[in-house]
Amino acid sequence: MTPRQKRLTIIVGILVAVGGATALVLNAFNSNLVFFYSPSQVAAHEAPEGRPFRIGGMVTAGSVRRDGVDVVFTVTDLVKSMQVHYRGTLPDLFKEGKGVVAEGKLGPDGVFTAKEVLAKHDENYMPPEAAAALKQAAAHGGSMKAEKNQ
Repeated sequence: MTPRQKRLTIIVGILVAVGGATALVLNAFNSNLVFFYSPSQVAAHEAPEGRPFRIGGMVTAGSVRRDGVDVVFTVTDLVKSMQVHYRGTLPDLFKEGKGVVAEGKLGPDGVFTAKEVLAKHDENYMPPEAAAALKQAAAHGGSMKAEKNQ
């Protein structure tokens, strides 16, 4: 093998290794990417099926039912609501009428099964995604109500 062929073989080997490493990193990144959806977006079938995602909004007053460590509650964006099942200990700041973000999967029965629930940490804070979803749903819901009244 000539020195030129050796150099070419080394360069090709390095390019293959870098390409393989890049593919593995991008695959891992894509697998761990979790998007946020509002209950209205989930109802419109915009959320992925069979993949984890986050849902957020307000916990509907009077919707929290506990049975040991199993908790069922409803999340709303003031237009649509969605039932969430969670098994575990809820954060101390989890309360009815307050903002919440839950991460999990949507089941074939339309019930969201959460593996993690995040609650707001003070009176003025709401996760940015949840606040934006509430504003967007209120804007769409308000225009829908106006159209119905005409």
